[in-house]
Amino acid sequence: MPRGDRTGPKGQGPGTGRGTGTGQGRGGGFAAGPGGICICPSCGEKASHQLGSPCYDQKCPKCGAAMTRG
Repeated sequence: MPRGDRTGPKGQGPGTGRGTGTGQGRGGGFAAGPGGICICPSCGEKASHQLGSPCYDQKCPKCGAAMTRG
């Protein structure tokens, strides 16, 4: 921006380049933290999230489907 009027070349400004990622880490995974709940996508049953075990490894106590993080 030679004149400071924000008319510089495309892709050359704030919000571009390194440092603007989503924070998902290597491989695109993410961690939602130790607390929270797991929800059954089939019947809507809710269960508390067990530390050290992802929700998709837990089975719904009501219908047996794999839970998802809520």
